[in-house]
Amino acid sequence: MPKEFKAEQVINGTWGEAWLDGEYLAQVTALKAEVTPKKTAISMVQKLQEGQKMTGLELKGEIKLHKINSTIMKKMSEYFKRGKMMTCTIVSNIKDPDALGGERVALYGCLFDKLILADWEAGKMGEESYSFTFEDWDILESIQ
Repeated sequence: MPKEFKAEQVINGTWGEAWLDGEYLAQVTALKAEVTPKKTAISMVQKLQEGQKMTGLELKGEIKLHKINSTIMKKMSEYFKRGKMMTCTIVSNIKDPDALGGERVALYGCLFDKLILADWEAGKMGEESYSFTFEDWDILESIQ
């Protein structure tokens, strides 16, 4: 861990990008993916406090987009009407030219939690926000 850093080395989200099944999403405004350990309390003799054991992982994410077309809505709708879940791969990339490098992560087996058919408000720019779960990930590029 560095003892100090230069302000320009902090990554700026403006330089983020995303792909959905290889298709570039120019309209993306935010992307978040998290891995949270599931823990089980473990009782131990001669101790009042419980220990914790990791017993699984919870993989969740959210992607936010400017509403410019109906691509995701149509794709998900076709799957749902056939009684299927739409599984996809999302790739996140962020590479600020001032930073010390970039981060690129692939999220596999992504399943969106909902299908948005309509969401608008007078005087407000259209946006879409999809929460999702995923089954696996790879770190394709990381900052030293």
